[in-house]
Amino acid sequence: MKTLVICTAMSAMILCACGGKNTQSTEETVKVETTAVATPAINQLTDQEKAEGWVLLFDGKTTKGWRGAHKDAFPDHGWMVKDGELIVQKSDGSESTNGGDIVTEDEYSAFEFSVDFKITEGANSGIKYFVTEQEKQKGSAYGLEFQLLDDAKHPDAKLYTTFPGSRTLGSLYDLKKSENIHFNGVGEWNTAVVKVFPNNHVEHWLNGVKVLEYERGSKEFRDLVKGSKYADPSYSSGGAFGEAPKGHILLQDHGDEVAFRNIKVKELK
Repeated sequence: MKTLVICTAMSAMILCACGGKNTQSTEETVKVETTAVATPAINQLTDQEKAEGWVLLFDGKTTKGWRGAHKDAFPDHGWMVKDGELIVQKSDGSESTNGGDIVTEDEYSAFEFSVDFKITEGANSGIKYFVTEQEKQKGSAYGLEFQLLDDAKHPDAKLYTTFPGSRTLGSLYDLKKSENIHFNGVGEWNTAVVKVFPNNHVEHWLNGVKVLEYERGSKEFRDLVKGSKYADPSYSSGGAFGEAPKGHILLQDHGDEVAFRNIKVKELK
């Protein structure tokens, strides 16, 4: 704003513009508009998500919708619900020997599954899908797996049957290594997403980034299976590994503490 001053001469009144530059009055108020960003609700669906067909699989308070793998009820120990989190408790680091794995009561064929997870130091766990429960092997139930792992501290990150790196975070366990990993860190929340399309195209996503993809039932996929530990007949229930038309979704007990929240699924048509 320019400041105008009336200058007086001996014989006339002359209008003068004092100061050639624009200056801003100290009395001028500058209004700044701010937009409040709402914090997403935990363990709740938005109206948009509901309209898109998402279904909540964990209400933050109960274990409704889940049961133990190969069991009729939810495990009576080894898991707990606390502060809106579904937590597998630490035991001795062994695979499915404490409370055991848990599975969804429903089965899915084409779907998008999303879950927030928080791992502790050195932790190992996993998200499995197309779990049929028809196999009888010991340990964790049978299924394709999105690996959850502290790559820096857990020895499994360096192990594999044929394909190096195939047991690291986000990988298709023992079959295919994940790429472009953006991990928020141990003790921080991360989001894992598994997408299975009706044409059997599968994608793993971590924190909004696609980390691998494959075609379930393709020659490439079957070659991966042949090179993995799942080629062992003891893992087979009579069908081709990972090619069941539908199955449960599983959260793994591997003897390490891992927390889950915002668990939801959307069936794809």
